[in-house]
Amino acid sequence: MKAVILLNMGGPNNLEEVPLFLTNMFNDKNIITTKSALLRKMIAFLITTSRKKEAINNYKLLGGKSPIVEKTQKLVKKLQEHNKDIFVSYAMRYTPPFSKEVIEVLKKKGVKEVLLVPLYPHYSTTTVKSSLEEFFDTAKKLNFNADIKYIEHFYDNDLYNQAILEQIIKTMEDKDTKEYDLIFSAHSLPQKIVDNGDPYNEQVKENVRILKELLKNRGVFFNDISIAYQSKLGPVKWLEPSLEEQLKTLKSKKVVIYPISFIIDNSETLYELHIEYKKIAKNIGFLEYIVCECLNDNPLFIDFLNLKIGKYLSNH
Repeated sequence: MKAVILLNMGGPNNLEEVPLFLTNMFNDKNIITTKSALLRKMIAFLITTSRKKEAINNYKLLGGKSPIVEKTQKLVKKLQEHNKDIFVSYAMRYTPPFSKEVIEVLKKKGVKEVLLVPLYPHYSTTTVKSSLEEFFDTAKKLNFNADIKYIEHFYDNDLYNQAILEQIIKTMEDKDTKEYDLIFSAHSLPQKIVDNGDPYNEQVKENVRILKELLKNRGVFFNDISIAYQSKLGPVKWLEPSLEEQLKTLKSKKVVIYPISFIIDNSETLYELHIEYKKIAKNIGFLEYIVCECLNDNPLFIDFLNLKIGKYLSNH
């Protein structure tokens, strides 16, 4: 039997899981890159302790949980309906369901071949590498000896970018795009990680270049198109400009944000972008502030995944 497993960061399934989510994230050696496991554990404890209350309050505004699991389940269901001869599921990096639970199911089903699809369009050590490492390490511990393949990135796939294009056009269908600035908002990274060779930022920039060309070819023109970075944490130097800094430079006072590094809506889109940065934009004096939904279970994105799955199956 064959299986396709979607991988993502995850998010609290309830308010009680918020400390677990934070602890696991900041104990990840790909996130906190110090070589000392003890120091990393101490840093994770301090960050979790300092951020727990604020994070819980933020998730309360989202209904007491992260939306990422429910939205991922909808995507899995649609993929399963189209790929009836394989088992489709998902595993999260920092909250249940973890790789361990999923691999135990795969073993019971007698799965011999697995395709891992990290739901991050751009490769980063903090996302793709972290998720793949965790799955492979767990598989080894559980003596799961299936043939495991994986997709490292897909930011440059035409069908994937067509899905983003349609999402932007749909969001702006009743508006004159020339009156708006378009910002592609990417999750930030510490500059140190990029300097050490992480290709994420270059891939984000290339992705934006591709999308600019697609928009131009479709005759969709914005006042300006730029990249900004969100979700900065701590005192170290991060990728710039921050989304707040970029908003302050815009003169049109009408903006649409596309969360380019996210596939599934989560707290960093539905809280940070829709609530936190909306307040910032209002204080700056923006007349309109619009955020596109992530692709989630967008039909074109599902078509893209089905083609990837089909290609994988035809080669095995």
